Amino acid sequence: MLDNETLFSLLAKGGVMQIFIALASIIAIAIIIERYLFLIKTKREAKTFLREYSQLLKNNEIDAALEFSRESGTMLARIAEKGLTSIKLGKDRVAAAIESEGKKAIYELERGFTTLSTISGVAPLLGFLGTVTGMISAFMQIQNSEGVVNPSALAGGIWEALITTASGLAVGIIALSAYNYFLSRVKRIILDIETVANITLDKISETE
Repeated sequence: MLDNETLFSLLAKGGVMQIFIALASIIAIAIIIERYLFLIKTKREAKTFLREYSQLLKNNEIDAALEFSRESGTMLARIAEKGLTSIKLGKDRVAAAIESEGKKAIYELERGFTTLSTISGVAPLLGFLGTVTGMISAFMQIQNSEGVVNPSALAGGIWEALITTASGLAVGIIALSAYNYFLSRVKRIILDIETVANITLDKISETE
């Protein structure tokens, strides 16, 4: 099994494309860590807010629900606050206000997803490109030596070229897996957003 020093020295032999793959991996890791912490925190806050908010509306404490939303300041709270502050304008205006704030929330939830998706597709391509350029370099050595080449040296050049493919695929797989995982978590939070919207609109219908 390779130790860290051997692994890094091995990756360093991948050529110029390895630099771009490394940069892509750093960006992907940064996004993955930030989004994971954000989505976990948002889901936890949503669960707590939804429980208290629904209970206040159930008890017909609309003013208390509005004050609670303002004090909470979470993503779901902002959506609820937009709806409740528009309550005197009618159900249609409330629905429009909730929809507008909901779109902002979804945009916030999916921040960084486009970059992560792009990395999942580009990283393997960078790896393949690095391998192709490495193979071209290896065959140019054969041509320059007029066909007389050390098989060991040729094999070394080929496996060094293949390192970029392995690196690109690894980064792409990690980025794609994280992207799909985050999408599933966002869908759960969107369900909470829809729940807040529905119970708010239902309460307004009861008061009309």
